[in-house]
Amino acid sequence: MKSTLYLLAWTLLVAAPLQAADKHIVLIAGRVSHGPGDHEFRAGSLLLQKSLRGYPGIQLHVRTNGWLSDEGLLDSAAAIVIYADGGGGHPAIQADRLKRLDALAAKGVGLGCMHYGVEVPKGDPGQAMHRWIGGYYEHQYSVNPMWSPEFKFLPDHPIARGVKPFSVKDEWYFNMRWGSDKVTPILVAVPSDDVRDGPYVYPKGPYPHIQEAKGRTETMMWAFQRPGGGRGFGFTGGHRHVNWGNDSFRKAVLNAFLWIAHVDVPPGGVESSLTEDDLKQNLDDKSKK
Repeated sequence: MKSTLYLLAWTLLVAAPLQAADKHIVLIAGRVSHGPGDHEFRAGSLLLQKSLRGYPGIQLHVRTNGWLSDEGLLDSAAAIVIYADGGGGHPAIQADRLKRLDALAAKGVGLGCMHYGVEVPKGDPGQAMHRWIGGYYEHQYSVNPMWSPEFKFLPDHPIARGVKPFSVKDEWYFNMRWGSDKVTPILVAVPSDDVRDGPYVYPKGPYPHIQEAKGRTETMMWAFQRPGGGRGFGFTGGHRHVNWGNDSFRKAVLNAFLWIAHVDVPPGGVESSLTEDDLKQNLDDKSKK
């Protein structure tokens, strides 16, 4: 009898490491940017971390100030998300980072970009975004108006699970430069003619090619299934920090984190709650800006 118990204990001990380990998601928050309440990358990232704290099967690591001091963490990541200022200063395209992220994506690591983080210069950075998340914001091709899209229809996709129709005012970019037909729109709406006519945040516009597309449905969040099995997403909201208090706005992003990490999204999506006090925590000191 004792030998049987010893054998059972040994079997359990050996099998334990074979059980699925937690998936690691790295969320890179950008440097201090814009005025109070806008581009609160650090505070927003910490809210998302709070929302996922204790969620089974994942660990969300937040790294602030635009990159990681412990880059080795990327090697164990199932997914990497960048919520930061983009353009020529995008964290992913500095030094040799583009090459490194490209190699991780090729291995199946999920990649996501949020708000200004979906914008990079065209050329090699734009092509990398096509490979990673399926599309990107291209300067003077895409637009960045401040508006309140009505997200009325949600697709049958894990990222949309539990997300209810909603509308919040934000700097919702649209007219991305797409690089694949494998992109799945998640948050879509039809901009009004006034929105298309501008002004946009920068440049003010209007752009004739945007005006000529009046009545067309636009995509403000999307999912991308890479040919090699990896996953990506883009989310163009996230300018106004207060919007993280909207349950559906937040849920869509939390669901996306799980999806690109190949973690099952529950039928009702990721449940979380935040208070008004939570939204006031960890805001950047922008008094010197």
